[in-house]
Amino acid sequence: QVQLVESGGGLVQAGGSLRLSCAASGRTISVYGMSWFRQAPGKEREFVAAISWIGDITDYADDAKGRFTISRDNARNTVYLQMNSLKPEDTAVYSCAARSLGIAARSPASYAYWGQGTQVTVSS
Repeated sequence: QVQLVESGGGLVQAGGSLRLSCAASGRTISVYGMSWFRQAPGKEREFVAAISWIGDITDYADDAKGRFTISRDNARNTVYLQMNSLKPEDTAVYSCAARSLGIAARSPASYAYWGQGTQVTVSS
């Protein structure tokens, strides 16, 4: 089993930055594909970014491209999401997810392990 704990969320003004962290325990995630998803109130969970097991392949939702950067430190069993130029529409609960296949995917159904999420609120 893999346990995931997110941190780094908070309240930030539009145009600001936040760095989210997802710390894994219970098992090494060095061979896992990892992703970040978000869910705003009244909306479905949506894909934000994904990274392959060695970090050589990344994928971003269109709205995240150029603003967000996903990275991982397998030695620390941690995945990060650097978010810059934040907009009010980025407000959501951000969750990380892991799948045992090393290639990341965009569908939430592809992921077996989820964190509880961290709230990101962007004020205008």
